Amino acid sequence: MTRIAVVTAGLSQPSSTRLLADRLAAATERALATTGQQVDFDIVELRDHAHELADNLLTGFPAAELRAASDRVVKADALIAVSPIFTASYSGLFKTFFDVLEPDSLTGMPVLLGATGGTARHSLAVEHAMRPLFSYLRALTSPTAVYAATEDWGADNGLDTRIDRAATEFADLLTGRPTRRVQDPYDNPIPFEQLLANN
Repeated sequence: MTRIAVVTAGLSQPSSTRLLADRLAAATERALATTGQQVDFDIVELRDHAHELADNLLTGFPAAELRAASDRVVKADALIAVSPIFTASYSGLFKTFFDVLEPDSLTGMPVLLGATGGTARHSLAVEHAMRPLFSYLRALTSPTAVYAATEDWGADNGLDTRIDRAATEFADLLTGRPTRRVQDPYDNPIPFEQLLANN
């Protein structure tokens, strides 16, 4: 059984951040099912621990519930981490949670990154803010991250495709399968007659 922690830093209920986290988890479960692996998800909603996180910063000691949530994350086999993007970076709540974890507690852990925001202008925040954070923590981030802007929800603009691709790469990272799949452009050639007929 693969245990995956899902950390989501959405501030509202319901939130698009939690929705993206749920969809990434579901796609990961489908991708791992193709390898015969079962998965158990442990959801950590950071908004439920906001006061405890602030107290932890001030006192240096986590409350019992925050300690339990932190333990579930660091003892998991992998992590899906999703944050809303505010002012071109992850939320303070998201950063605070990873600030209070013990040093090196995420070393070597596979991580799938996701983020939500109001506009597509914030999409690079995943690469210039979130990925460096997890590199500093020595985690192994999956190659593809998923950013979902407001206009991505309910539209047929490739969000499902991006989620499936990211989840497949994440599953490959978890199972040790090679993620590089080179497609031969000559596998399925268009017949010459068809090319002529199109002119």
